[in-house]
Amino acid sequence: MSHTVDIPQELKAALRKFRFARRNAGHAAMVVKINKQKLIMEEVEQFDDISIEDLAEGAFVPGPSAALSPPEIALDRACTDLLSAVGIELPENSPRYVVLSYELNHSDGRKSFPLVLVNWAPTSSEMGLLTLHASAFIDFQNTADVSKVIEVRDGAEGFTKEMIDQKLLHG
Repeated sequence: MSHTVDIPQELKAALRKFRFARRNAGHAAMVVKINKQKLIMEEVEQFDDISIEDLAEGAFVPGPSAALSPPEIALDRACTDLLSAVGIELPENSPRYVVLSYELNHSDGRKSFPLVLVNWAPTSSEMGLLTLHASAFIDFQNTADVSKVIEVRDGAEGFTKEMIDQKLLHG
């Protein structure tokens, strides 16, 4: 099978390690980009559970959190902080793949940690890079072994906790 972009063995191993890491709380993300010159995928960065310090420094965002209990507010702050951190790391003019281990709270009190592939492809990206990104997407999705996909084309304002919850809980 012909591939447009190579996925190095080191990245495959990192994806496998990320996928099978045990998580009991919080979110984790692995950001991957395409090196256009070498036509290979490269890991940009990984984010693990947010620290207590980061949680304490997080700014309270009014809105859905207003009706939550203190532990839920802390979790909502952690979600906001992580998504903001990932949003900062994701450029407004360059596509990325983000494998996200997302702490999902269900209405019946259960927690799950689905793996989600965020296809970060801002419309302001260079057309050649967007085409390369799109052509390698299915191969990356299969390699990461992630079935849930969220498309983000409108930048950081389109990448929110509410949007992810909506997609995961209501399809």
